[in-house]
Amino acid sequence: MTTASGDEPAPRAAEAVASLIESRLTIAVAESLTGGLLAAELVGVPGASAAVRGAVVAYDTRLKHSVLGVDAGLLALHGAVHPEVALQMADGVRRALAVDGLPADVGIATTGVAGPDPQDGQAVGTVFVGIVTRAGGRVVPLTLDGGRQEIRRQTVASALEALVHELGRLA
Repeated sequence: MTTASGDEPAPRAAEAVASLIESRLTIAVAESLTGGLLAAELVGVPGASAAVRGAVVAYDTRLKHSVLGVDAGLLALHGAVHPEVALQMADGVRRALAVDGLPADVGIATTGVAGPDPQDGQAVGTVFVGIVTRAGGRVVPLTLDGGRQEIRRQTVASALEALVHELGRLA
């Protein structure tokens, strides 16, 4: 099976999905700068439907509050490119994609600046990946180089790496 881009799924995506299935965990994805690329990598893995609940592309900052529950004051003060925003997005998507009242076991979120211009006082290439589980949350800060599409691709690769690492800690 191939991803939306026509490529084979990233090895880390396959590893993450296998780990989720083996651990009987579900995941929900919230994306901003990656615009669905992370979810596409995950669902490109055969059998992903056993673990992947779905995704929210909250590209518009207002959706981060209205759909994902990110604190409006935080967004007003710091903008969308902030580590706490990434955490709140990850936690919010777990709840937003609840099934039968049960939130997803894992939430992962991407927020950052792909360019071409800085945003919210943050330089191009500033990215935060948030991962939240029932055990807590963590943020992976990234400083990436390259053009807009390269930053988005690097964000997905880094998010998958962080997810695999976090799932290993849960095992």
